[in-house]
Amino acid sequence: MRSRIFAVLALAILAGGGLAYGTYNFMQNQHPVMVNTPTQAVVVAAADLQLGSELKKEDVTVVQFPAGKTPEGTFAKPEEVLGRGLIVPIVKNEPILKAKLASKEAGSGLPPVIPEGMRAVSVRVNEVVGVAGYVLPGNRVDVVATASPTEARADTTSKVVLSNVQVLTAGTRMEQGQDQSKPVQVTVVTLLVYPEQAERLALASTEGKIQLALRNPLDQGAPPTPGIKTAGLMGSGAAKPAQYASNSRPRSSQPVTNTVPAAPPLPTVEIIRGDKRAQEVVR
Repeated sequence: MRSRIFAVLALAILAGGGLAYGTYNFMQNQHPVMVNTPTQAVVVAAADLQLGSELKKEDVTVVQFPAGKTPEGTFAKPEEVLGRGLIVPIVKNEPILKAKLASKEAGSGLPPVIPEGMRAVSVRVNEVVGVAGYVLPGNRVDVVATASPTEARADTTSKVVLSNVQVLTAGTRMEQGQDQSKPVQVTVVTLLVYPEQAERLALASTEGKIQLALRNPLDQGAPPTPGIKTAGLMGSGAAKPAQYASNSRPRSSQPVTNTVPAAPPLPTVEIIRGDKRAQEVVR
């Protein structure tokens, strides 16, 4: 009995080992089937590229995208994009699209970024005027001008002259100061404006001082402001006339006289004597 059990066990082990060996040999002799998926060459950025950058050979590279899955407006060869300027910033491995490039005739730098009909005007501001460095490209600001129309100090007025203006660039450059041996750092902010706004900005920056007021990009309102003078700021201006509610009546300028109400009439009775009638007062 025991010998039969060992014989059956040995037979099972041999059968299992043979089956495993045969399966292993079969899998080794099978060659993998390669499925070729069609691809398409796409030019992408090789590094982070800033606004206005001119594309060079080292700035781009080519990667393979699945055919039919590429974004609209891509390029297949680097030669098609070299020398053209960027009108928007691009991050590494982002496809280069036609909508993100300036035309071949426009060149590179800031000019291709300016929309048709608008102008880019640069103004010098210090750290305080530039909202302590928080003004960045793409922000929206209001321009507050402070000047005196009559050159009298009492007529100095501050007023919002431009509202909801886009900042194109915000950086620093070195200029020669009063001491010719030491350069001073000047912050330059470039604003995107219309021609008539450029005139207002140029006049405000030359005839007075300007201040930038940072605003929420979702706030598109531009409420009109009357401006404020020094007298109004210190509370010494002319008092405004009192405003009355619509259901109130202004007081009359005529003098008011007090009148005594008349006394009520005394009771009377009618007396008839023959053919005569008489009224008698009852006291």
